[in-house]
Amino acid sequence: MSSPEPSRRRLPRLRRDHFIDLRPFQVSPAFTRLWIGSTLAGMGGQLTIVAVMLHVYALTQDTFAVSMVAVAGLVPMIIAGLYGGMLADAFDRRTVALIAASVTFASTLLLAILAWSGGETVAWLFVLSAVNSAANSIVGATKSAITPRLLPRELLPAAAALQGITVGIMVMAGPALAGVLVALTGYAWTYTVDVLLMTTLFLGLWTLPHIKPEGVIVRPGLESLRDGVRFLKRAPNIRLQYILDIIAMTFGNPLALFPAIGAVLLGGGPITTGVLTAAVAAGAFVSSLFSGPIGRVRQHGIGIARAIQVFGAATVAFGLVLVAATLGWFAPPVVDATHANYALIVLAVLALAITGAADNVSAIYRSTMMQSAVPDTMRGRLQGVFMVVVAGGPRVGALYAGTLATLTALWVPPLLGGFIIVGLVGLLVRLNPRFRAYDAEHPEP
Repeated sequence: MSSPEPSRRRLPRLRRDHFIDLRPFQVSPAFTRLWIGSTLAGMGGQLTIVAVMLHVYALTQDTFAVSMVAVAGLVPMIIAGLYGGMLADAFDRRTVALIAASVTFASTLLLAILAWSGGETVAWLFVLSAVNSAANSIVGATKSAITPRLLPRELLPAAAALQGITVGIMVMAGPALAGVLVALTGYAWTYTVDVLLMTTLFLGLWTLPHIKPEGVIVRPGLESLRDGVRFLKRAPNIRLQYILDIIAMTFGNPLALFPAIGAVLLGGGPITTGVLTAAVAAGAFVSSLFSGPIGRVRQHGIGIARAIQVFGAATVAFGLVLVAATLGWFAPPVVDATHANYALIVLAVLALAITGAADNVSAIYRSTMMQSAVPDTMRGRLQGVFMVVVAGGPRVGALYAGTLATLTALWVPPLLGGFIIVGLVGLLVRLNPRFRAYDAEHPEP
């Protein structure tokens, strides 16, 4: 079994400034290649997700059919994430990631072939999207379990911050590039661009050392899953960070409201919807750029709690902006797709950017805690569970926001949800002294 060389070398000196810590690139060429490949391939993946949604709408003219693309991929994504985590804890993680990435590549290539030949159908788009989501879940869980084997523990916060850069690039550039490519070149070329970007992920994975799990290996199956659940019961810090993330994503995810907000409340139509969506990603991106101090904080439990409470407070601020829009503050005589309340849109963007930044800071601490405190033999399975949390939380949040807004008003879900987040997180952390006392120098699950 290969061991990562960087962990045995003296680390470069930490710069005492506010900018992102780039030492992971200096210490581990393998991590650098994997990061570059993951960033480019992730941007291509976002490109294909948006292109498929546009493609389905072009074929059906049905918004419900478009929404079902995400729903169809949810169950396969959850099952694959859990099973992929078990595979990552039983076999060489490089091999598991390569096989799963090959499935993603093949499904995207088939999308391109169908589009070039004119043989695409709604059924094919649904099936290939589900396959793509499932394979990407396995790749994601496995890559997260690989990272601690490439870097020393003290650089894991920096690696998580660099992941925030990746997410920011993916979410900001991928959908925008998809819209431009579909409009200018069509679906075939758009899928083909993703195929080309996917090749960079293979470069990052292929050049990794063989990374077999350490410790007692449990073969994939029900016993492996039960073993992971038993560990989670004995890991209060990991368990609580999952709960806190679910709370934040359930009550602070107003994404489903953005189309209606752009259409009837703030105006600007689809452009406003896109700007609001991009604001969250921009906040995450900027917070990663200035994440230098994060790696110097040892109390990661407190860091998670404070970041999520800031997230909740910013969600309240977004709700107040919507209240102001409802009252007609700063509004032009007419608010519609072509006439927008620009002053309040700016305030909404600022509030959402803060939510993105706070969520990213929380994610850095949560990822570091997962990778530091969880033993290597359990990392894949716990990352698989984390994939379920990440996939399920926003969808529950969309249900909460959509249902409550339908029964009341558009401003109610973020305003009420933000207060719930701040209060509930404060209560749960107060009731869990071990979480408050978590020390990154002595990580305990």
